[in-house]
Amino acid sequence: MPSHDRYPAWAHQLNTPVTYPAQYIELARDLGLDADALMAEAGLTPAVLADPTRRISLADFLDLVEVLLARAGDPGMGFEAGLRMPLTAHGHLGYALLCSATPLAAVDVLRRFWQLRGRGIRFDFREEPDAYVFEFHGELHLPNPLGQTLMEGMMVSFCQGVRFLLGQNDLPGEAWFAFPEPAHYARFRERFPHARHDMPANLVRLPDKARFQRRLDTANPEALRQAIQHCEREQALWGETDAGHALLARARAEMIMAGDGYPTPDRLADRLNLSLRTLRRRLLAQGSGYKPLLEEARRRDAMTLLANPALTIQQVAGLLGYDAPANFTRAFRQWTGRTPSAWRDAH
Repeated sequence: MPSHDRYPAWAHQLNTPVTYPAQYIELARDLGLDADALMAEAGLTPAVLADPTRRISLADFLDLVEVLLARAGDPGMGFEAGLRMPLTAHGHLGYALLCSATPLAAVDVLRRFWQLRGRGIRFDFREEPDAYVFEFHGELHLPNPLGQTLMEGMMVSFCQGVRFLLGQNDLPGEAWFAFPEPAHYARFRERFPHARHDMPANLVRLPDKARFQRRLDTANPEALRQAIQHCEREQALWGETDAGHALLARARAEMIMAGDGYPTPDRLADRLNLSLRTLRRRLLAQGSGYKPLLEEARRRDAMTLLANPALTIQQVAGLLGYDAPANFTRAFRQWTGRTPSAWRDAH
């Protein structure tokens, strides 16, 4: 059975609905595997997944997926699980999305309650002049194929939900994956032809902004109010157990580049009304720290700065806080597999 020691404290909280592990178990059965034996190897019992109201920890879910990947030998399980996941699989949150007035209103609901269902991966939403963009970030350092499987499952499921809300038989946009095209994608190309691999980030780009303003056929204000109330109660049940995760989200939000660069550790602690020692301790409990947050912010902002042709590579490196362009080039190559110049030429 995989070890839990590699995961931070928040990954051991019982906040992952059994809907998701149940979907993977169903895939295992379709492949002719002994589901009960697989669950036992992952430290779970069939009774856990038999109750649709139960929750398990993200660590337990990841252990289960890792066991399935090893026994099935099929790294495409995340893609298949995502394609099979309807909006209704997301409980009260899925119902709230269906009952929203417009797809854009549903985005607001999703941003508010994402953590009810999206543990392990967070998303950022932004509006560009010609598209809405949803960018996904893994919150844990997971080895492949586990990390790739989790990202594929989440993003493909997200795309299926978007397709349904927009009333489209096909996804009106693209899904970018920040890893090379895997061999198993050939099996899914006809069912999901929207993927672009070896891209600088994991994101979904939807250019038909006008469609997000149209009223949903399933819009229902009264049902939406009830679904929101259920989501609020579910959120309240976590109470202080989710405080560390909320702190990490707040710390990420504060890592914004200003005229004098990114906040220093001292300044970040001050903005969060914490002592530097307390901030370090709490970030460590979440499996993070100042350096990972800075690296994440630099990667995020590097793409935006490089898209500005008026800035030289040396200027971009300086704005991001690198002492030498060579250090920026080395970091950028680790993030994307390309040099900044090559990325700029391609995009």
